[in-house]
Amino acid sequence: MLAQQKQRISDLFSTALQPLLAGSDLTPTITLERPRDASHGDIACNIAMQLAKPLKKNPRELAQAIVTAVMADPAREGLVESVEIAGPGFINLRVAAAAKQAVVKVIHEQGEAFGRGTAGAGQKVLVEFVSANPTGPLHVGHGRQGALGDALSSLLEVQGFEVLREFYYNDAGVQIATLATSVQARARGFKPGDAEWPESAYNGDYIADIARDFLDQKTVSASDGEPVTGSGKVEDIESIRRFAVAYLRHEQDLDLQAFGVKFDNYYLESSLYADGKVAAAVDALVAAGKTYEQDGALWLRTTDYGDDKDRVMKKTDGTYTYFVPDVAYHINKWQRGYGKVINIQGSDHQNGSPKKATKHRDMSSMITTSTEPG
Repeated sequence: MLAQQKQRISDLFSTALQPLLAGSDLTPTITLERPRDASHGDIACNIAMQLAKPLKKNPRELAQAIVTAVMADPAREGLVESVEIAGPGFINLRVAAAAKQAVVKVIHEQGEAFGRGTAGAGQKVLVEFVSANPTGPLHVGHGRQGALGDALSSLLEVQGFEVLREFYYNDAGVQIATLATSVQARARGFKPGDAEWPESAYNGDYIADIARDFLDQKTVSASDGEPVTGSGKVEDIESIRRFAVAYLRHEQDLDLQAFGVKFDNYYLESSLYADGKVAAAVDALVAAGKTYEQDGALWLRTTDYGDDKDRVMKKTDGTYTYFVPDVAYHINKWQRGYGKVINIQGSDHQNGSPKKATKHRDMSSMITTSTEPG
């Protein structure tokens, strides 16, 4: 329903309430909602139940007085078809067909300008969505996040925001190392179930496809990356890693293109390490006194901010835990001038099937927003 029509209905209630509120200092808020059950009407209002106690009236009787006044108001002609009272005093309205159809005329008149606004003019917002780890093909869960992120980005754009659609690749860490060893095992001729097959390896058939193309020295390229050619050298684990990541990024690109989802920027987790951003984030937290060393590990004092326990940042072997590069990534967003950030996350792959791999960034349907750096 158009905002103008909703305001007209709100005005009908305000007019109907005037004689009922005469002599009181009440200033009620009229809330119009869509009923959960469409058979109850188009709009529901609980104003009678809200005012019953302060006015010392029966809510259904008060609702009847409001309904009678609304239906007697000439301003409701062509707008409100009928009004009913339900339950303890809910007021349910049915909007006239002409009022519902009026929006079609407005859409035709305004064309592409329909629904556009300027609420976000001059503001930048980064929408990061899908962000599937390059360890397997996309699945339906990623499709949902792709649709949600793309629709939200478009909505923000038509309201005047300067939107950057970003895909963040977790192309570093344990999962990528597992991907490489899985492809290496396939390239050596092993398969799931064999004694030589790594226990933590990914078992999906796509691993065999990657190994075959690597041995055939094929060339693959992601949408924003340099072409990568398989060396065919089974002992070269770094070559296998680079080829496997490029291969799966390319596959994901094809799926997203077929789905009609486009991105302005692709950001690689590996670049955070290469550019020193992860180390800089850790150094900043250490300098701020937010960390301490214990049992050979570096810990972050997250209990100071309501966490149930402090979290390890750097393990005893010198590697960082999963959330540290994410911290560096968020800092980087702010450094790029995006004070408003929306993250729409999807599930990841583990052993060829979806799995919630981390606690805070890979839970399906999780949306987090940040408005200011700090």
